[in-house]
Amino acid sequence: MKKFLFVIVSAAALLAFFSCASETRAEAAADHRPSGRIVIYTSIYTDVIESLDWALQRQFPNVRVDFVYGGTGHIQSRVAAEIAAGRLGADLLLIADPSYSLQLKRQGILHPFASRSASMLAFDFDPSGYWYPVRVSNMVLAFNPLLHDRNSIPNSFYDFANDPSLRGEISMSNPLTSGTAKAAITALLDRYGYRFFEALGRQDIAIESGAVALSKLESGERKVVMVLEESVLRKRQEEMSRLEVIFPADGTIIIPSTIMVVSERWSANRNTGTAEIIADWFLSPEGQSAIVDGWMHSVRKNFRRIPFDSIPINHIQANSMPFNWENSFRQREEILTAFEELVVHGRR
Repeated sequence: MKKFLFVIVSAAALLAFFSCASETRAEAAADHRPSGRIVIYTSIYTDVIESLDWALQRQFPNVRVDFVYGGTGHIQSRVAAEIAAGRLGADLLLIADPSYSLQLKRQGILHPFASRSASMLAFDFDPSGYWYPVRVSNMVLAFNPLLHDRNSIPNSFYDFANDPSLRGEISMSNPLTSGTAKAAITALLDRYGYRFFEALGRQDIAIESGAVALSKLESGERKVVMVLEESVLRKRQEEMSRLEVIFPADGTIIIPSTIMVVSERWSANRNTGTAEIIADWFLSPEGQSAIVDGWMHSVRKNFRRIPFDSIPINHIQANSMPFNWENSFRQREEILTAFEELVVHGRR
């Protein structure tokens, strides 16, 4: 399994922390009935939000949960402006780019808590409980088998960027606004260096949303696209599309996005007790079932359900592309600037 943490802590230390913290949390939960209002900033698809909202209403009838949707870049800009103003408009954050959790923790924006599901998580989490993985997205390639033979389509990210026969016929999402796209280019930069960005520029790659890219795959305007697996699965289930996923030979990019509770000092409603309980619900079997219904993979160990038409996450992990989340956090501006210069403005 590819590691998500950058801090190595001993098993004994983790056990001691969560044993003590879980007892404290259990005592607090006994006295705390979830109520009031909770605002969640998220980049999850709007139709998935509707499903989550319904499930939360059923589970927590005394809590008013309001979702605020936006791309990761948009939410990051909003949070930055709110930090400058002295208070956030959110109580919980579900953001696609995991490295953003490191930034917010370092800024003192987050509230730690001990999740009851911690021991059941298949992906690493903050040792102090500041953030937990809540959903798994996979960056893959996709093509249209009705228009192209599988053997004529590249089966690796490397060939996607370097096969000259694809020039002008490939696309990807914008890492300046998409957290998962930003995570993906960081992984590819770690693997291949800046020459990968230069190759994408020479390919005259289009920068467009996943929904637009998949529509162009169906029309034949694109041959192959870099896209989230969940976007393809959603289209296959809802529209009976024939588009297919390719898990790249050089490794699928697995992105375990996180959930974070905003600290009392910064939160919109100063209702961290309820925010903890709702965050814990997202990590529970019930919450993870709602995540899987949204075509994303569960973060729990041995979770039997998988997204429609996908394969078990441990099979995908067997050939995944590792990368350094700490570098993704520390070098964000450098990476995005290089992408803009070499890919967006480097087309020729």
